[in-house]
Amino acid sequence: MRGSILGTAVKRVEDPRFITGGGTHLADIDVPGMVHCVPVRSPVPHGTIGDIDCGAAARAPGVIAVYTAGDVDLAPLSPGSSQVPRACGRPPLATERVRFAGEVVAVVVADRPERAVDAAELVWADIDPLPAVATVESAMAPGAPQLFEALDGNVVHRFADEADPDLFADADVVVVGRFRNQRLAAVPMETNGALAVPHDDGRLEVWLGSQNVFGHRRALVRSLGIDEAQLRVVVPDMGGGFGAKVFAYPEQVIVAAVARMLRRPVRWLETRRQNLTGMYHGRDQRHDVELGVRRDGRIVALRATVIQNVGAYPTFGTYLPTLTRRMATGVYTIERAEVDTLCVATNTTPIHAYRGAGRPEAAAMIERAVDMAAAELGIDPAEMRRRNLIAPHAFPYETATGMVYDSGDYAAALDQALEIAGYDELRSDQEARRQRGDRRQVGIGLSTYVEVTAPFGGSEWSSVEVHATGRVTVTVGTSSHGQGHATAFAQLVADRLRIPLADIDVVQGDTDVVRRGDGTVGSRSLQLGGSAVARAGEEVVDKARRIVAAHLEAAVEDIVVFDTGGLGVAGHPAGAIEWNEVAKLASDPEHVAPGESPGLAAEHDFTQAASTFPFGAHVCVVEVDVETGATKVLRHIAVDDCGRVLNPLLVRGQVHGGIAQGIGQALLEHVRYDDDANPLSGTLVSYLIPTAGMLPSFELGELETPTPLNPLGAKGIGESGTIGATPAVQNAVVDAVSHLGVRHVDMPATAGAVWEAVAQARTRE
Repeated sequence: MRGSILGTAVKRVEDPRFITGGGTHLADIDVPGMVHCVPVRSPVPHGTIGDIDCGAAARAPGVIAVYTAGDVDLAPLSPGSSQVPRACGRPPLATERVRFAGEVVAVVVADRPERAVDAAELVWADIDPLPAVATVESAMAPGAPQLFEALDGNVVHRFADEADPDLFADADVVVVGRFRNQRLAAVPMETNGALAVPHDDGRLEVWLGSQNVFGHRRALVRSLGIDEAQLRVVVPDMGGGFGAKVFAYPEQVIVAAVARMLRRPVRWLETRRQNLTGMYHGRDQRHDVELGVRRDGRIVALRATVIQNVGAYPTFGTYLPTLTRRMATGVYTIERAEVDTLCVATNTTPIHAYRGAGRPEAAAMIERAVDMAAAELGIDPAEMRRRNLIAPHAFPYETATGMVYDSGDYAAALDQALEIAGYDELRSDQEARRQRGDRRQVGIGLSTYVEVTAPFGGSEWSSVEVHATGRVTVTVGTSSHGQGHATAFAQLVADRLRIPLADIDVVQGDTDVVRRGDGTVGSRSLQLGGSAVARAGEEVVDKARRIVAAHLEAAVEDIVVFDTGGLGVAGHPAGAIEWNEVAKLASDPEHVAPGESPGLAAEHDFTQAASTFPFGAHVCVVEVDVETGATKVLRHIAVDDCGRVLNPLLVRGQVHGGIAQGIGQALLEHVRYDDDANPLSGTLVSYLIPTAGMLPSFELGELETPTPLNPLGAKGIGESGTIGATPAVQNAVVDAVSHLGVRHVDMPATAGAVWEAVAQARTRE
């Protein structure tokens, strides 16, 4: 018998058309009569809007219209949490006040994009500047300028655990630290955009990049004030999202509104400069941490305050510290924890999900604290972790913050990572360099992490249909933007129907075709969407067996799917009926059983009751020049468990990308503002991202602990690499210079930051 295609490294079926330029992205779509929209953005971080003079722009060549808030009736985009006053919602076009540099105050529509750009320069917005705040410290300071009258100050949301005065009663040492998880930009390969096409029947068709097409539709219909039946939202090929394309943007709403007003197709494409200031940012948390430990290295309690900068408008950023709080104890048996959270508004670009969304922040917090505790106690960082890991027999395990981990073997991941790294030899090399006083010192950084995927469970929909041509269509509510869904979902159906991958088409991202779905967020696609696909495929097989059994006058239990294709009586593959013929029989009224609908198709809603918890261990080896602070990543070892592996090639690709972004955060990336909230990172010259030339070849281990929560045994993998890599790299940099008296270096650990930390340590000594 043919072996299962599941668990094998199948090449991605979507790659050939991307490699050969056959993809269709938003910029590739041209519609007859299409005009072009360019936003006019506020250069002022905070101010009251006076007159907006659009006269010169309206008279410019090719300009069709110029709109401000008074010209377009649009409801504000809702805040990201029901606990935030609705008055904090974001108007698509700024009204009365601007709250961050880059907020849209007007839009210009012209016949050609370059004419729209030129005309946008002619719009004059009279904005009276107000004092601005860029950091949570300045926003919470007494007398700070307030962003919203509906708030008491600038604190958007607050959560406090009940204080325990005896939290550290049995701790011998309490390690204290303040860590900053800096603000990041998503920098997807494809920036944001939208194309809105009105039709004669009154319906509107909107093409855009989205990780959740139905979420985008809900946001658009609310703001436009129309019925869902009037709007079709379609996602073409999409060049990355990383969380920043989950929710709708004001510009997308504006494009839809303008298209309806002009009765013409309208397109907006974002430039990279606009993307770096206008697309939602990620991270930007401050962690004040106390970790209580015994002299033997046992962790007894954790206290932390997580302060989240949510930016100018509270969106999903208000939810991020909730995930950070929930995952604060990591992989460790910490019986007592107090984690308070505050969400603070500032005059900066709004914060949203970015790869990991609250979980990398938690891992960075606890992993730095554990390393600092190990240094304080004189215990090797690997041994410190080993003494506190949750044991395999303890699962399902409930943490002190209320999360229930489904399955895991944290020690196995750590042991494998250390073995691949040659940990003892690395420590010996490090000691030799220290003894010699080498200019280039080696740092070995560890992280043992756990993360949550498909947070709090959820549902996903899929359908599978076999056509009379023999082709199979898989329709699913998730949205691929680089993950390889077309390959993974096709593998599941190919395994059940025993047909070639080339015969399967995967359809997604179209509200007129897909019945429902919650999109691709929180690494949920395979465990929820894949389980729905698998179950729908199984139901198709069950129906086909009934049809073939009736046709051959055989018992249903005797009908099998042959490895060579088709169905028939077990042991008689020569008499197999091919899938296309079964589909024809299924559409023949004579073969449709009572109570069954014609055709060979099935749909399934899969619901998962709870979250899954992937985990792993990373080891990063760096070389730091102690005279300049420059860091070079020599090796990076990762052992990431994501439950049962469907396609190792897809898993490795996700881990590689995640590690690269983790290294980027640890060493390079930082969205910066000056004290008056003016952005300083508006280009890829000032906002640095890692390149292939600065990354080593990653060394990956293998580990599988299936989850019992779905039929595939799968957990998420899309964000794990970032969550594990970031603290490992940061810990490695600190470790390289710890013998010089350096206790901590905040991210990004740039050459300047490391040099300054070494200089300060030498001054203290």
